[in-house]
Amino acid sequence: MTDAQIIEIGLFTMTIIAKLSAPILLTTLAVGFLISLFQSVTQIQEQTLSFVPKAIAAGGALLLTGNWMLHELVSYTTQLYARIPTLLSGS
Repeated sequence: MTDAQIIEIGLFTMTIIAKLSAPILLTTLAVGFLISLFQSVTQIQEQTLSFVPKAIAAGGALLLTGNWMLHELVSYTTQLYARIPTLLSGS
């Protein structure tokens, strides 16, 4: 296994991680921003107000994109297992 192969696998892994975490992170970021904007406009300074909407939004994003996430993860794992013989041979 060469250095280039290790870097390629690491880069592909980080790309998959970014793709899988983006829908949930971006959804909770948008909901958190909207809640913060609402709090600043209405001057409600309750710390726990943003938790429940963020949890619901994260669950909704997971429900909407979960099938795609599972497909991406299975595809990545299949590709990685298919590359094992070439990784072990050093080609």
